[in-house]
Amino acid sequence: KLARLAKEHTVDLIAIGNGTASRETDKLAGELITKHPELKLTKVMVSEAGASVYSASAFASQELPDMDVSLRGAVSIARRLQDPLAELVKIDPKSIGVGQYQHDLSEVKLSRSLDAVVEDCVNGVGVDVNTASAPLLARVSGITSGLAENIVAHRDANGPFSSRTALKKVSRLGPKAYEQCAGFLRIRGGDDPLDASSVHPEAYPVVRRMVKTAGQEVTGLIGNTSVLRSLKADQFVDETFGLPTVTDILRELEKPGRDPRPAFKTATFKEGVEKISDLSSGMVLEGVVTNVAAFGAFVDVGVHQDGLVHVSAMSRTFVKDPRDVVKPGDIVKVKVMDVDIPRKRISLTLRLDDEAAPQGEPKKERGGRPPRQRQQRQGGSGGGKGRPSSAPAASNGAMADALRRAGLA
Repeated sequence: KLARLAKEHTVDLIAIGNGTASRETDKLAGELITKHPELKLTKVMVSEAGASVYSASAFASQELPDMDVSLRGAVSIARRLQDPLAELVKIDPKSIGVGQYQHDLSEVKLSRSLDAVVEDCVNGVGVDVNTASAPLLARVSGITSGLAENIVAHRDANGPFSSRTALKKVSRLGPKAYEQCAGFLRIRGGDDPLDASSVHPEAYPVVRRMVKTAGQEVTGLIGNTSVLRSLKADQFVDETFGLPTVTDILRELEKPGRDPRPAFKTATFKEGVEKISDLSSGMVLEGVVTNVAAFGAFVDVGVHQDGLVHVSAMSRTFVKDPRDVVKPGDIVKVKVMDVDIPRKRISLTLRLDDEAAPQGEPKKERGGRPPRQRQQRQGGSGGGKGRPSSAPAASNGAMADALRRAGLA
């Protein structure tokens, strides 16, 4: 049935949420791909953080009014694979899992800081004004939520925008708002090819001068690396546009509308490793960094329980801040050093040549010595000195050691 649906709807990608039963679903998708190679399917694990928040939101009800809440969440997960930025802006950043200590911060300051980060991302990437949702448009500099709704309403009533200047017809979009937002809004296939670039309309006269100097049409100049690099930026500097701005314009014309986001990559989890009991010391696995703290980084290796790479296990050299080594979303290779199943703790290292203790054996101290036996005080009226216990104390494992070094245990 799945194969029939994939063929009927010409499916290329299968997006799998990384929550409950994700590994089982991943296995099912893998079997489908193996049995039906003619479909040329690819499966991708996608973070489903905040999907349930979106599915129950007013905007989801407006977008998908006739769809069940659980299916709305599935749609959100699939659309994240198509355009993560456009989908995630519909969710409050605090619901996406920005850090385990976020509740210790001032909610006002946290919201302000997160909103600024989101706006920087949206403005850095740019927005296609003819396809963007109101929540995405509202993150563009100079556009409020009400103005974003007006842009969408105008687009629905009058059809796609053919130029940036057509935005001036939108209700309540005044000269100041236009000046702020125009450079971040893209119009692909419009009247002016420059409208698909990040060049601001105010700088179009500079481009016209470049076109005249090069003896080319605008369409012939855009993307023409050899011609653009032959132009001297200082030739086009004037009282309004300085050398840095002109240099940026030339760089943009060389790769117009380029997406600054890095190539999409996803971790490939090891087959057969689906729960913490499947792990064993010495395994080398691929995983994705989910969070970074002062004492180390947490890595998802596909067992529904993140492992910890302590800061001391990140490099052979001293690491002051783990964020200098990894960041959330990074794909990394790690070695399993210790697994504490009862406490659901996994100790990992980025140093793949580290020697892991054999399963079930106590971890050695630095220098290769076995852990010292704990001393127990003997009771009784004699008040004698403590003597070694007849039974060695159980090792707490590498995870406990890491947490103790971090002052958390």
